[in-house]
Amino acid sequence: MTGAARLSLDKLTRRFSEKLAVDALSLEIASGELVALMGASGSGKTTTLRMVAGYEPPDSGRVWLEGKDITTRAPRDRGFGMVFQHYALFPHMTVGQNVAFGLEARGVSKSERSARAAAALANVGLEGASPRAIQSLSGGEQQRVALARALVIEPPVLLLDEPLSNLDPNLRRSTRNELRATLRRLHLTALFVTHDQEDAFAVADRVALMQNGRLLQVGAPEELHDNPVSRAVAEFIGRATFVPGEYDGQKVVVHIAGAATALAARAPATVGADVLAVLRPDALAFVKDGGGWAGVVTDRRFAGAQLVYRVRVDERTEIELQSTDRNVREGDRMSVRVVREPVPVVAA
Repeated sequence: MTGAARLSLDKLTRRFSEKLAVDALSLEIASGELVALMGASGSGKTTTLRMVAGYEPPDSGRVWLEGKDITTRAPRDRGFGMVFQHYALFPHMTVGQNVAFGLEARGVSKSERSARAAAALANVGLEGASPRAIQSLSGGEQQRVALARALVIEPPVLLLDEPLSNLDPNLRRSTRNELRATLRRLHLTALFVTHDQEDAFAVADRVALMQNGRLLQVGAPEELHDNPVSRAVAEFIGRATFVPGEYDGQKVVVHIAGAATALAARAPATVGADVLAVLRPDALAFVKDGGGWAGVVTDRRFAGAQLVYRVRVDERTEIELQSTDRNVREGDRMSVRVVREPVPVVAA
């Protein structure tokens, strides 16, 4: 493992009967780094987290913490803080007692437990909440109590399993902003499991995308969006229109609406000449002064500050784009062009 990594997963593999849930997964997380393990349901992300936490033994592979092999250690001996999807708070205990529970199990004195629980609650914006009943808290407050309980033991790594999935959209947005701010302020190292792209992008420094037990790509959110290594990554991260083209190492030539258009492009090192150009909605725009690909608007969807349109430009190609123009209607004839290059390309 690399000496700079606080947490290192080395070829972790886990099978359940005939199903290969996690397939030789390797990932390194630096001190103070926030990494999101993202994928669809069944991709293996929660199984990976459980192996890291010690709740699931790997069939092969190792887990390293600060250069020490902890693969066979029991969960409580790893010292990780854990925030569960359903928070797992005890309704018969006060907020402060919930937060201090892990300290009591470690033999910390009552007075020190109380002081450390109060400090942990203050760190998550719940100063003075120790006497409150769990039932009196909102969903966002319960999430912060669960975070405080994980933080109070001063873990070397924080593990979070879909911690925002039970919140309504508005509360989810504000809570994930608070979560990132708290993790950043405390300079914590965290592995955050989610199926939600917005959550991953809002919280994480890097995203590790999984599919069928394998890592597809690891990188900063913008790297996965702007430079996907495969069609599977490009489809999962954001939205896109995929158009066949020929790539020469610098440009991709696509054939749309009876015309050949050359676009500056970037591609993974392994891509060949026959590719798919990845046209992102935010890289396209309507043009009214000629040029572009002429077509007919087939769909119009309101999306807050922008609208999302679909434009059929030939019998094979329907392009999706974002625009602030609210005057365009279904059935209108409009032209579309690429306004941000280079465009990503992936193997066909």
